[in-house]
Amino acid sequence: MTDQTLREQPEEQVESSYWHSVDAGKQRLSRSWRALITTGLMGGVDISVGIMAYMLAIEETGSHLLAGFAFSIAFIALYLGHAELFTEGFFYPVVAVVTGRGSWGDLLRLWVFTLLTNLVAGWFIIGLITVGFPQFHPIFAESAHHFLDIGFSWQGAALAVLAGMAITLMTRMHAGSEHPVSVVAASIAGGVVLAGGSLFHSVLDSILIFGAIWSGADGVTYLDWLGWVWWVIPLNILGGVLLTTFPRMVRGSEVKDPLAA
Repeated sequence: MTDQTLREQPEEQVESSYWHSVDAGKQRLSRSWRALITTGLMGGVDISVGIMAYMLAIEETGSHLLAGFAFSIAFIALYLGHAELFTEGFFYPVVAVVTGRGSWGDLLRLWVFTLLTNLVAGWFIIGLITVGFPQFHPIFAESAHHFLDIGFSWQGAALAVLAGMAITLMTRMHAGSEHPVSVVAASIAGGVVLAGGSLFHSVLDSILIFGAIWSGADGVTYLDWLGWVWWVIPLNILGGVLLTTFPRMVRGSEVKDPLAA
């Protein structure tokens, strides 16, 4: 075997991780309606619990980085509980569709209903949190105004693209992890970057804005939220698919499809 042949062969770990991602994406795309709705609702619950931890850390320390560390419990819960977050769909299912294990219609179904169920569950749970922890109201208001005041600008667009890239990178690290400790480490890194960095994430930050609305914050309404989220969603998708998933698919293109004739 020549050196040229060796260079052209993908590493064994890359091949194994790639097909694991394809299989995971196929399973997500083929979920029944009941499974799709329940996993999406639980994803919204997990994110809301992470936000509660985030708020507790902000209240006690005033540090966004430490709060991001606390928020990472949401990503750990998502992984261990097999729930679904909208932005997780930027990696596994996309790879599955590109390799012929699903259709673009399946992907659209997964994205739309996961996003809706994430938001519905988040809206309800964050309402309970605002009632149970009235001391969080000023923090909710400050967080909401951070997102809404920056708005649709070059800075806002960059933060939305970076959020999609960061969450998809975390999902990709989960796909390449073979030990629970590495999964936890990837989840903590994702929480610190995403929540600690106050990036523009369509689900996480929507739930924070819902918290401000539940709290009665001045200048924060559902119309304000709609005017913010409509452009954050496609930019999250752009950052996740173009900056993280696409390079992974290019690397995986060297891997031989076991179903190929």
